Amino acid sequence: MPKIAIIIGSTRPGRVGESVARWVLDIAEKRGDAEFELVDIADFKLPHLDEEIPPAAGRYSRPHTLAWAEKIASFDGFVFVTPEYNHSTSGALKNAIDFLFAEWNDKAAGFVSYGSVGGARAVEHLRLVMAELKVATVRAQVALSLITDFRNYSEFAPADHHIAAVDTMLDQVVSWSNALAPVRAA
Repeated sequence: MPKIAIIIGSTRPGRVGESVARWVLDIAEKRGDAEFELVDIADFKLPHLDEEIPPAAGRYSRPHTLAWAEKIASFDGFVFVTPEYNHSTSGALKNAIDFLFAEWNDKAAGFVSYGSVGGARAVEHLRLVMAELKVATVRAQVALSLITDFRNYSEFAPADHHIAAVDTMLDQVVSWSNALAPVRAA
């Protein structure tokens, strides 16, 4: 059974990403096809990328990088919960992704985004980054509007139709994570 991380992609005080990620986790835990775990990048206290050797070399030297690498390596797939800031993802999420290389490879990823246009532009940027990291991104994504899925832009209140969208995205992430298992094993 694949192990899928639901990654909270914001570290901002007062963030809504944690409530969105917990909602995704609640939906995911009703399934029996994978093990799901919430991963909060804020817990890893990653500074701005401070490794001297590029991540592709796999020679990490800092304790925070080693802990982050161990956590990410333990998963077969990912669901990134990302805000949209200035037509892209958060700097904190991009920084966390950039710390590693091989730990992301040959895995699958899906996206749950939120913003004024559902965070769609943040996901488009993340898809480009994931391609470079050899991550297969799934087609289905969940786009949450700050206008219709949040009260006062801060209290998460998703429309019911998003539940089916989350399940569809998770179906694809689990399927692709399983399909890529032989590639990871090679």
